[in-house]
Amino acid sequence: MISIYSLKPKFQALLKPILEFLHRKGVTANQITMTSVFWSIGIAICFWYADQYSILFLALPIGLFVRMALNALDGMMARVYNQQSKKGEILNELGDVISDIALFFPLLKFESQAIYAVVVFICLSIINEFGGILAKVVSGDRRYDGPMGKSDRAFMIGLYGLLSFLGVHTSSYSIYIFAALILLLILSTFTRLKKSLLIIKK
Repeated sequence: MISIYSLKPKFQALLKPILEFLHRKGVTANQITMTSVFWSIGIAICFWYADQYSILFLALPIGLFVRMALNALDGMMARVYNQQSKKGEILNELGDVISDIALFFPLLKFESQAIYAVVVFICLSIINEFGGILAKVVSGDRRYDGPMGKSDRAFMIGLYGLLSFLGVHTSSYSIYIFAALILLLILSTFTRLKKSLLIIKK
């Protein structure tokens, strides 16, 4: 399935100089993970008040790009410099879910006309990550398959912020947009679980 996640290797290559700099400064993978969580909460707060100060909508595209970099860096730091740990894995998985909930929560305020669809979208986002973790439990392979994985959701919410800043409102179509996102989330979760079962059969 097509997913922004497929661009991760090229993105990581661009981040190598930053990774080396952080390592020289003694920054650990877990510290980067926690920074990403608090950074995401900060973005969510900006998003919540963006109806009062429209420039805060830019916190979504800009902030989420930084979050994606942090998410890539913590994994790279752990692998390259042998910092992998059970604690780090827990922080990473739990941190991603907490970050997503925080980032998507303001949608309940801005898209009240599609509030039920937003609630389903948030719940399925959590289930989607759970599906990826469950795949590791049954097959030993953490799945990140799209077409609506973490990176794809970050892209969509970043685009939402950019359009909102530019004055492009999607309220009239939001129910259809979220319906499409929900279907893609279901497909993503199904794909992750299906591929994990195929690994077991092999």
